[in-house]
Amino acid sequence: MRAPLGHFGHAMPAPDCLDELTRPVADAVRDWRGSIPADQIVYVDTDPEWADTATFVEHYGQELLDQSANCVVVAGRRGGDTTLAACVVLSTTRVDVNGAVRRQLGARKASFAPMDTATGETGMEYGGITPLGLPGDWPVLVDSAVVELPYVLVGSGRRRGKLLVPGKVFAELPNVVVLEGLGVA
Repeated sequence: MRAPLGHFGHAMPAPDCLDELTRPVADAVRDWRGSIPADQIVYVDTDPEWADTATFVEHYGQELLDQSANCVVVAGRRGGDTTLAACVVLSTTRVDVNGAVRRQLGARKASFAPMDTATGETGMEYGGITPLGLPGDWPVLVDSAVVELPYVLVGSGRRRGKLLVPGKVFAELPNVVVLEGLGVA
């Protein structure tokens, strides 16, 4: 199979390679019931040593720079309560943690979650966290620019491998809120 974007040596529908994914991501792909079929989510094998953005696009295709998204875990705090959430923004932007995220979560303070919290709570590897397969009660905040792309490159739950996901899929994730301006330049 040829990947819908980029230049990858190995690409296949995600449902056909569940063993390459972490358990929560594999479960999300296996149980997917969205309007876009799960076989349109594509797994591509990538070398973790080429994970740096500049090196990654040099090896796999310059067009990926504008069609990649990052998924980061944030913690919103109000009083003694902490809410964990995931934020998905284009890789050419950064998450507006102290503005859009804080307001959406109704938090007094918001920050990036510590690495051990992010990996421990998601069951995914740091650097590979993806919005597919997150804990079911987490808010998932997605920048509207991500949803508008035909395909978006995101993590696969592991440092090795990525997923190419139709942008519309992100609007159908559990507990999703699509926000204008979540990602800022």
